[in-house]
Formats: sequence, structure tokens, C-alpha cells
Amino acid sequence: MHPDRARELLAAERERIEQAMASLRRQDTGEPADEDDPGKLASDLYQDELDEGLSDHLREELAALERAEARLAAGTYGRSIDSGEPIPDARLEALPTAERTVEEEAP
Repeated sequence: MHPDRARELLAAERERIEQAMASLRRQDTGEPADEDDPGKLASDLYQDELDEGLSDHLREELAALERAEARLAAGTYGRSIDSGEPIPDARLEALPTAERTVEEEAP
């Protein structure tokens, strides 16, 4: 894959991740929790835990993106980190942070 195309893909992926992270940040209204409404408390707790799980996943995606950017800078982007085999461009188009070939990812 041409390095310019790789940079485009990685920049778009960074923007997607950063927008998703920003959308998870909820506005704190400053209102106290309604302790008389257990349903509301449960709903708030569920949303907080869901947001935390999504946030963890996005942080993992951001770390993978940073590793891909480092590989691009080092000239090894598009090669498997395990075998050094080329990762097909179609895979990189679909998953710009791919670190291995499809065959290496298979269980």
C-alpha cells in the first residue's frame, strides 16, 4: 500500500475513534441522583458501565492506531508483525490497524 494512502486511512481512523470517544463523554447536569427511583439509579448505573466498556474498547483501538502509525513511520506498515508477510491492501482498507494477515488471525 502506498504510504500516502496509509496515512489517509490512519487519519480517518483516528478521527473516527476520537469522535466516538467525545460522544461518550456525558454532560454532568449536577443534579443529585434520584435515590427514590431505583429504576433511574439502575438505568444510570447500566449506562455508566456501558460507557466505560465502550471507552475501554476505544482506548484499545487508539493504541492499535498508534502502533500502526509507528509502523508506517518505520517503514513496516502493511507487513505482519509476526511473520513479516505482506498484509493485502484490501484488508488494510477495511482495517487500517491490521497487524497480521487474516490467516494469522484465524484461531
